[in-house]
Amino acid sequence: MTVTFAEKLARMPGYQAGVPTGQAPEAIASGGIAQLASNESPFPPHPLVIEAIQRTAAAMNRYPDPDATLLRRRLAERYETEPGRIAVANGSCEILLAAAEALCEPGAEIVYAWPSFSMYPYLPALTGAREIRVPLAPGDVHDLEAMANEVTAATQLLIVCNPNNPTATHVPAAEIAEFCERIPPHVTVILDEAYIEFQTHDDPDATLDLLGDFPNLVLLRTFSKCYGLAGLRVGYAIGSANFRAAVDAVRQPFSVNALAQAAGAEAILHQDDVLRRVESTVAERLRVEEGLAELGLETSESQANFSWIDLGDAGEAEVVAGLGERLIAVRAGTPLGDPGHIRVTYGTAAENDRFLGGLSELLD
Repeated sequence: MTVTFAEKLARMPGYQAGVPTGQAPEAIASGGIAQLASNESPFPPHPLVIEAIQRTAAAMNRYPDPDATLLRRRLAERYETEPGRIAVANGSCEILLAAAEALCEPGAEIVYAWPSFSMYPYLPALTGAREIRVPLAPGDVHDLEAMANEVTAATQLLIVCNPNNPTATHVPAAEIAEFCERIPPHVTVILDEAYIEFQTHDDPDATLDLLGDFPNLVLLRTFSKCYGLAGLRVGYAIGSANFRAAVDAVRQPFSVNALAQAAGAEAILHQDDVLRRVESTVAERLRVEEGLAELGLETSESQANFSWIDLGDAGEAEVVAGLGERLIAVRAGTPLGDPGHIRVTYGTAAENDRFLGGLSELLD
């Protein structure tokens, strides 16, 4: 008799990381590989964040604070809200998975755009809920009207990735507000804002004002991108106290390790550092987008820290392989939901020059 596994495993899409399995981090850090595949920051954490991690490391014989008290308090102070409305997790992905577990079961519906963040298909697969994928509108932007039209009495969860991954497009906060007006209160709307600091349409905090008007709205953010803490995996949600209690109820205790808590609690204090990182990234964004246009390639309007590039007649697999041979890692569009594209993160100026030069060679 053989072991029988749950049927839902067959529905799991399987996550493909941007770094090849077994890739040594030191090879990336040394500059041998231009790691432009995972939408990370090319800059290390703030020096005081590193000091906070080092101080905390001496107490690794103890479990972390199960309530992440300091981190949640500092987040609450930063966003002028109550700690009870903030959930923290092992990356924002954990909150997505927990939200699905807490809100959905067979017979429920989950609505999201496609292509969008590759974790979203896991949510219906895990819970047995019915997934409703809504195609993006022209320009690779969310079709909010079409998404609203898909909402039914069975809809439990609706996700808007804004800016959208992998297409880098952004919907202004005013349009999000109009959209939320159309969504009935029984639907939890998650606004996944992992890249919100990089967009230039609004103040990054503009959507915070919507939380008072829409109790069913949840903002999802992360320290992985503009704070340079991808390696520690810490994300957070701002919503209702009920939402926080629900996601905490279905997760394991101590899900945010002590180093991540210490790093996040210190990093949130250095908004000047965030601004410098964002300004540098936006400057490189303009330069890379101009370089791609000179190569005759079209991109969506990027409001994130990466470009979504239409390769036209160039073969996706050949371009990805050719860049890989030149030690430049990018993400292929096929596993992200749209063949014929690649997604490339903005790295350092030197890394971006390598990318543009390598791509030019391949296209020639």
